[in-house]
Amino acid sequence: MAGDAPKLLLHGIDTVQCAYYLGPPSTKHLDFAKLAVIKEQLRMDKSREPRAVTLGGTEFFLQPYGSSSGYPFVLTNEDFKIELGEFNHPSCFVTFRSQALWRQSAAALHDQFLAWATGIGCDVEQPETLSRVDFCFDYSLAERDFDADSFVSQSDKDSQHREHGTIQTFTLGKGDVVLRVYDKIAEIRQESAKVWFYELWGQEEHVWRIEWQVRKPVLKRFWIGTFADLQEHQGMLLRYLTEFHDTLRSRTEDTNRSRWPLHPLWVDLQQRITELHTLETKQVEGKELVLDERLMRLTISIYGYLKRMAAVSCVKQGQLMMSEEEALGLLGERLRQLFGPLSWKIDVRKRMKAIELGEW
Repeated sequence: MAGDAPKLLLHGIDTVQCAYYLGPPSTKHLDFAKLAVIKEQLRMDKSREPRAVTLGGTEFFLQPYGSSSGYPFVLTNEDFKIELGEFNHPSCFVTFRSQALWRQSAAALHDQFLAWATGIGCDVEQPETLSRVDFCFDYSLAERDFDADSFVSQSDKDSQHREHGTIQTFTLGKGDVVLRVYDKIAEIRQESAKVWFYELWGQEEHVWRIEWQVRKPVLKRFWIGTFADLQEHQGMLLRYLTEFHDTLRSRTEDTNRSRWPLHPLWVDLQQRITELHTLETKQVEGKELVLDERLMRLTISIYGYLKRMAAVSCVKQGQLMMSEEEALGLLGERLRQLFGPLSWKIDVRKRMKAIELGEW
């Protein structure tokens, strides 16, 4: 690592999935028959777009599809994806969205969901059951000095992903425990666009994430069923993951990789986990940062198209060059020909609602 000590930038939980066992809601606040009618209307319209609905004072998108696990209704907003049904057991399955987990804590979101559920008349019939938790640790790494052979794992399966010949992701395991060590900067730029992490890290380059995806069978082995259990026992689980299930080693001449010394990154990670309760947590409101980034990308895209429009017009009209002001005037003239006041308001409001409900 170019002689530099590992530097932990951030730690936290990036995904939580949980089953809830609730009594039936009040039809005043959540009427399954009405939801079924709206969903059928979307199906008949062959619409892939969701419909905004307000349930118990909270706005959601009702998706035009059910879930693959058998729940007929899927509700989403910027905090939750809620799969539910009148006759399902458990009554609902909730995914806490990444953007919400970095804005609040998992425990706070759990309380928020229960407040909404009780607000629509549901009783809690038995404690929740966690189905998946993703733990992550983000490190500043100016240079990666390990490869796939540097990992020693109890997992039988492993893979790596390259982009333009450069390794970006190491994956170990499949199923109940999956470890991914990957270039988080590349993932943000190519896939997730979660630019709010830049503010949390205090940098925009050289960040690698160590992330475990842990599912219910392993959570149960460490007595983690509820959010209270997670708070109490996550340290024990993480120590198992970093000390016994997976380790990162520094290469030597020894043919037995398990005898290679621990990599300095892993030494630091293990030490951080022993101090888990004293580590500072960071949180950020990511929406404004993402929207600023999106506005910049849209501006760059429009600017590129403006140049192309100028070039096409110059060739068509036999001009040697067109100024930026002339190109903007041409763009405005052509846009006015397309402009429809009614469709403009409808489409802009539709896009605003999507942003408000988490599609950002």
